[in-house]
Amino acid sequence: MVGTTVRGARTRGVASARTGAGVVGVVGARGGAGASTLAAALAHRFARTGATALVDLERAGGGIDVVVGIEGAGGLRWPDLVDARGTVDARELAALLPRWGGCAVLSADRTRPGAPPPGALLDVLVAVAEEHPTVVLDLDRCDVLDRGAVLASCRTVLVVVPRDLRSVAGALALRPALVELVADVRLVARGPAPGGLGALELAHVVDLPLAVSMRHDRRLASDAERGGGPAVRRGAFGRAVTRVAGALA
Repeated sequence: MVGTTVRGARTRGVASARTGAGVVGVVGARGGAGASTLAAALAHRFARTGATALVDLERAGGGIDVVVGIEGAGGLRWPDLVDARGTVDARELAALLPRWGGCAVLSADRTRPGAPPPGALLDVLVAVAEEHPTVVLDLDRCDVLDRGAVLASCRTVLVVVPRDLRSVAGALALRPALVELVADVRLVARGPAPGGLGALELAHVVDLPLAVSMRHDRRLASDAERGGGPAVRRGAFGRAVTRVAGALA
């Protein structure tokens, strides 16, 4: 088990990476928006050029390890870190996390469901950030609305908003907390648009700068079913992910 002692200034430690993209949060305006898929693909892309970690913060999810197809891999998940307190050994933790390609993954566990342990959360994230200059967080919408320290640690947050009315409402609900605590909040618009809402019109309505507009890619679902995860490849989705990663790096 990862050893611990006392630590202070935990939130500052999470955000202290001086290279890479720092801490990047991804959150969906509603369920099924594709935030976990984007977070995974973005982390996979960042891992090509530097040490990167993908961290699952969904309170009721089945685990982002399932999204990337490594649910059968050994290694620590959040329930294993419930007793982690104070200074977590960053190198030991990194060595014990499962990997998806070149990316370390800290996931929930579908067999032991529940939120990341609140008492250990920030200390573990500090340790993850010490070994990984880029950390991609798959944020939970409730954590955003709670305006917690994890949100405040993000250098950038990407809000994934499908171009429909329900998603617009969800983005508007999240926006006050996001802009209050995060200096750089950007919109990722996703198609299709059943009512014809354009990406720039969406950006105007939610009053966030547009990072990228993504078309719907049917291959993502089939990739997930085959267990390969949303690895970045050629096509509209791959180009969009590469563009966002380049802008953040």
